[in-house]
Amino acid sequence: MKKIEAIIKPFKLEDVKEALVEAGIEGMTISELKGYGRQQGHTELYRGTEYAIEFTPKIKIEIYVSNNEFAQRAIDAIKENALTGKIGDGKIFVSEISNVIRIRTGEEDEEAL
Repeated sequence: MKKIEAIIKPFKLEDVKEALVEAGIEGMTISELKGYGRQQGHTELYRGTEYAIEFTPKIKIEIYVSNNEFAQRAIDAIKENALTGKIGDGKIFVSEISNVIRIRTGEEDEEAL
């Protein structure tokens, strides 16, 4: 079992979500974040005054899948649909999950997903 976390630009969320659904990914968790990576924020002009924006808005998508095939489908969908080609497109993190338990039924592992 795998956990896939992706940090993407907010305006790419709908494209990524649609691609994940088409890839057979049934569930996901979305969080709104603020942060920065290598770009260390940026500056913007508002009414002639320059402002430093240290933390940029981001979206975090969390997905749990039962096998490597679904993991690869999810990764490909995110990579293809979150890409703008500009700095700050985001990152994908993949982790192993050792155990999952559905609280309501007590099901475990693949049955709990």
